[in-house]
Amino acid sequence: MENLYHQQHQYSSSPQPNGENFSHYNKNDESFLVPYWHLPLDDEHHNNHVLSTSSAFQFCGFPSSSSSSTFPNDSSFGPEDKAAAASKSHSQAEKRRRDRINAQLTTLRKLIPKSDKMDKAALLGSVIDHVKELKRKAGEVSKYSVVPTEIDEIIIESNLSDQDYVRLSEAGANKNCDNVNYIKASVCCEDRPELFSELIQVFKGLNLTAVRADVVSIGGRIKSVLILSSKNNEHGNTSVCINTLKQSLKLVLSKISSSSSMATTCRIRSKRQRFFLPSSHFHQ
Repeated sequence: MENLYHQQHQYSSSPQPNGENFSHYNKNDESFLVPYWHLPLDDEHHNNHVLSTSSAFQFCGFPSSSSSSTFPNDSSFGPEDKAAAASKSHSQAEKRRRDRINAQLTTLRKLIPKSDKMDKAALLGSVIDHVKELKRKAGEVSKYSVVPTEIDEIIIESNLSDQDYVRLSEAGANKNCDNVNYIKASVCCEDRPELFSELIQVFKGLNLTAVRADVVSIGGRIKSVLILSSKNNEHGNTSVCINTLKQSLKLVLSKISSSSSMATTCRIRSKRQRFFLPSSHFHQ
């Protein structure tokens, strides 16, 4: 320790250190003392040169005091830089919005035939017309739809449409027979096992014959579209009154509704679902 202190003291007290000794000392010991430079008072130019040189002196492994200015902070950004960043962000958001719109337009072009060369306005007009046409076709199809709804309803029609006459032809009925009239009856209600037996009794009581029947049962609901034939009486009039048929069918629905409300909770709504119960259930 004494030798090291003696070397450091001798090195720092020397007026002008030797270059070789300084480099050797720097290699052997990393933590060395900064030498004291003896500045002659009579040489002002030399003093200023040494001060400017020593002020730029930098320790090994440590940044100089002037290097702190190289690290930017929030205060270094001016109003122009903030405005440029905001403008760039807005441009990127606008580009993403245009890309989404173009992707949707590309999808619409795939749905509309011969729309490759249409501009955006013409393409949107074609899409609107196409949607209106689809809506019209869906309305026409719904008139002949046999899908049951959640509402109990009875519809009686004495005038059959062309589509109904096509169905009659498929069923083998002759629509040109003079003494036969056709009635279309649509019944939508809850699916019950006794439904068709009740309907058959009504038709027999009114001298009606089922020529064609379209029946769909979904989720415990059933819809039956029946085309009934009625022969004219001796005076050429229809033997059955439309109102009488409608009242009779309403009576059937009321019976079904009352029996449904009085049924036990273990009873099944649909006939098809009865097969999932054990056989002991049907003997109770």
